[in-house]
Order: sequence, then structure tokens, then C-alpha cells
Amino acid sequence: MSLPWLEVEPVGFPPTEQALSEPDGLLAAGGALNADWLLCAYRLGIFPWYEAGQPLLWWSPDPRLVLQPDQLRISKSLRKLLKKHAYVLSFDEDFTAVVQHCAAVRQGTTGTWITDDMCAAYSQLHELGLAHSLEIRASGKLVGGLYGIALGKVFFGESMFSLEPNTSKLALVYLVRHLLHWGFKLIDCQVSSDHLVSMGATEISRQGFEQKLQELIVENNPPGRWQVQAELVVIGHEIEQQAN
Repeated sequence: MSLPWLEVEPVGFPPTEQALSEPDGLLAAGGALNADWLLCAYRLGIFPWYEAGQPLLWWSPDPRLVLQPDQLRISKSLRKLLKKHAYVLSFDEDFTAVVQHCAAVRQGTTGTWITDDMCAAYSQLHELGLAHSLEIRASGKLVGGLYGIALGKVFFGESMFSLEPNTSKLALVYLVRHLLHWGFKLIDCQVSSDHLVSMGATEISRQGFEQKLQELIVENNPPGRWQVQAELVVIGHEIEQQAN
């Protein structure tokens, strides 16, 4: 089966059931990497992933890894970390730096899929108040974080990084705590990883995932910058709220 090539206009995708099984979920190539294309894609459960030098590739894997916020599991070792170290938590303070750190981590392993064009496109969504970052700092230095897109009651996680052991997990814990408070029902983790499965993520079918999107994206949250909720910052865990 040949891979569909998308023109820049009109914005749209083939049915996701046409995605390849090998490689799993590859749906189409082409189109454009901008806010319009990204919003259309995420509402349909599609995301971009490609490496430098490749064409723009769009994916809809089956099964899909998701995390229900109320199903988060925190290991004993992570609980010890929460109690042992003092960090500063913030939202949307330095979106660009978080994305760049995520890209650098990828470059140090198997090559970067967070290209300059990818950074620019997600920065567009951040400016629209739809893409968000969470930062973890120690002694003023950014040591961990994550970023993703919020649509309705779904948070689409894109990437995370750690410059100190387990600070990406720490970021996820505090993201989930806030998402629960704000009424979010689902976190899209895209594809399976031991890291996320260990924290409670599970796989569901593509069809089941798309049904959840239809239910949960209808109810939109107002776009804008996120703020740390003081009541969700547990003093016993020694996580400080970023001063605004």
C-alpha cells in the first residue's frame, strides 16, 4: 500500500484506519507543520514524527498509550525523591528552553525528531495558549520538564527531559496533580514506553482512543498561560511554587 502524500492545502488527513501496520501507525507524508495542521491532527488522534532529512510524517499508532490522571502510580523511590529534594515548579515560564532541552536529549541518544520546524510549530501553539510547558528547577537551574498540547479535557504529551535523576517523572507527577484539579480526563502518551507504563499508562485501541477524543475535546478549556495552584504543592514534598 502506497503512502498518501498531502498537499499544503487543504488541511486534512486520510482515514486513520488506512495507517500502515509496519511501521505501526504511519498514515501520510507531506502537508505542513503549523498551527492549523497540528490542531487538525491532534483532534483526530494524529501526530507528526520525523527525523531531520525526512519528509514530514504523520502517525496514528494502534494501540495507543494513554494515562488516566487518576490512575497515576508513584513508586516508593519516587516518593522518596519527592520528600528528599527541594525544587521549584512552574508552568509556561520557559517553553522554548523546555523544547530545546527535549531536543538535546534526543540528539544525545538516537537522533532528534524535534527539529527546528517542529520547535517553531509548537511555539505557535504556545503563543495561542494551547501548548504548555512544565519546568522543574533546582538552585535556579532548569533540571527537568515536559511539554504538550491541551485540547478540551485531553493533554497530549509530546516530550520530557531530565538533567537530574527522575526529574521528568517528578514533572509528570505535578502535571497530573494539576490536570486532575482542572478536570482533565486523559493524557495521550502516543506509543508504549516502560517509563510511562511503570507510572500507570496503559494501551487502548486506536478506535477506543478516537472515541475518547470525540467525547473529551468537545468541552474546551479557555486557552492561556497555566499557573501553579498553591493548594496542589505539597509542603511535605518540599516542592516550592514559582514566584510570579
